[in-house]
Amino acid sequence: MLERYVKRILQARVYDVAKETPLSEARFLSKRLNNNIYIKREDLQPVFSFKLRGAYNAMAQLTQEQRDQGVVTASAGNHAQGLAMSAKQMGVKATIVMPKITPDIKVASVKARGAKVVLKGDAFDEALKYAYQLVEEKGYTYIPPYDHPEVIAGQGTIAMEMLRQHPGDIHAIFVPVGGGGLIAGIASYVKYLRPDIKVIGVEAEDSACLKAALDAGERVVLDQVGIFAEGVAVAQIGEEPFRIAQHFVDGVITVNTDEICAAVKDVFEDTRAVSEPSGALSLAGLKKYAQTEGVENETLICINSGANTNFDRLQHIAERAELGEKREAILAVTIPERPGSFEQFCKTVGRRMVTEFNYRYSDDHHARIFVGVQLKDADDRSELITSLEQADYPVEDLSDNEMAKLHIRHLGGGRNDAVSDEQLFRFEFPERPGALLNFLKNLGQNWNISLFHYRNHGAAYGRVLIGMQVPDGDKQKVAEYLDRIGYRYWDESQNPAYQLFLR
Repeated sequence: MLERYVKRILQARVYDVAKETPLSEARFLSKRLNNNIYIKREDLQPVFSFKLRGAYNAMAQLTQEQRDQGVVTASAGNHAQGLAMSAKQMGVKATIVMPKITPDIKVASVKARGAKVVLKGDAFDEALKYAYQLVEEKGYTYIPPYDHPEVIAGQGTIAMEMLRQHPGDIHAIFVPVGGGGLIAGIASYVKYLRPDIKVIGVEAEDSACLKAALDAGERVVLDQVGIFAEGVAVAQIGEEPFRIAQHFVDGVITVNTDEICAAVKDVFEDTRAVSEPSGALSLAGLKKYAQTEGVENETLICINSGANTNFDRLQHIAERAELGEKREAILAVTIPERPGSFEQFCKTVGRRMVTEFNYRYSDDHHARIFVGVQLKDADDRSELITSLEQADYPVEDLSDNEMAKLHIRHLGGGRNDAVSDEQLFRFEFPERPGALLNFLKNLGQNWNISLFHYRNHGAAYGRVLIGMQVPDGDKQKVAEYLDRIGYRYWDESQNPAYQLFLR
């Protein structure tokens, strides 16, 4: 199997449109992690992503009759741009079906390259279904984003370049995983020529379809897929990529949103490139691997797989980057309700910078504050908490509390004793014009809303925190109703951040 794929990779037609991208040394990060870290700069392709390689190579294998009929694909953006550019180069009509959640920058880029764009559905699966419908109705040839040997071979040319650019020892190559085409191509080439090099997949923890498949020993469909890193938001690993990955991938690392945001910042600091979340995914995994495995003085390579992100999303990324790097602690601290207590608290914090301070009067004896504190490193958080506890301040660490970071830090309303039977729910829904109104219409008017917080984060999905007054006899009805309307949600009624600041 490997030999067949290596031949395909060596014969792949990608350089009519793609270019060999540099392998950039990440000097700052290398020093910080005490390893030799390199970033493969696929963000420098003409479409700002590696997807151009696979799309063009697959189209290059089509017959003239297939080209005359036209091509179609379903894509969240990067494959779409690659196919659009490939089709324009070859003079082929291309139709791209994209989910409605696709960032505007990707939609505009596809249109600018002459392809017809159809926005369909809130997720990739709905777009895919419609693309197949067009194949039946129009006779188009479907060019898949990852589950095709020629697409895999096109992506595998990245490995060919990396091994040529760095002929010395390499401990591991970290590869972002969505549908699996990229890691299948890289693993095929690397394991045939250099089986000593580890090939490690990196997935967003809320869309880890390869890890789920490897754990189960077969391809599975995830019940839900997070879409912050929309370039890898795939519910099921591709059939052909999984056939390769289960034999030749050495492991899979999952990372959370904060770790991805921190990696976006790291990419920028070392290369001045602004990667999209999925573009920084493999670096987030590399960092986690180096820190958890205690690897030092080794050569580690990751791939900046793309730089197609909306500018307004950078606000959310910047907000979460410090938490992902463990350079900020978010704490709930109880201090005495008396003059001078905040000054005394700051003395206990010491020379650490207070980044955020939220407070509202509660009672005559105690004040609960929501505070952000800048840290020197990951160990500094435990030292800070210990020093506060030794000074008799009750402390609740909220640094890993998603509701606290998304909502509580922006709410200053305080508790309301007049509100009874309150349940708190956190929702996510696909973000697009009119999405909030549609969410509210679906939510209905069965129970009184006692709290509401929504903030547009410039991300691909909206996040709402809602308090509803629900009598004990209606609690099961609420759960059934929320399950039926289909939005992803969490019951946060027992969340300590809610109990401390809003209850």
